[in-house]
Amino acid sequence: MSKIKKELLKHLRDGVYCHLGVSKVHGIGVFAIRPIPKGVEPLRSLVKVDDVKFTHEEIKSLAPGVRREIKMFCYYDDKHVHIPRIGLNAANLSVYLNHSKKPNLKFKKNGELVSLRAIKKGEELLMDYDISFDAVHTFD
Repeated sequence: MSKIKKELLKHLRDGVYCHLGVSKVHGIGVFAIRPIPKGVEPLRSLVKVDDVKFTHEEIKSLAPGVRREIKMFCYYDDKHVHIPRIGLNAANLSVYLNHSKKPNLKFKKNGELVSLRAIKKGEELLMDYDISFDAVHTFD
């Protein structure tokens, strides 16, 4: 068996925890397809998805439809908009995480999401955007 095939099989066996589904919180959400122990990084991918930081000024020149997609699926704060290096035609499940003041996920210092407690199969994965990103709720 090739090295790539072994890595992918290990990922499928040990690293796949979630799928998208209809959320009672808001639209689409991320849900556990099996129990997730505390301290696990349930959305870890084999592909490293780095963000590229843009200023809000740099984003203003984009088409309105593109800006709406960025507002909906990208993380931003008062200084920067973080857009995945892979662009917007391919997405990480984390863009579908809904907000809650009682989150079960948080960002670690290295940027990975980690479970704050054990998460049951079928439970929606949630994060507190205000704490995680110090998000500003304006986007022009």
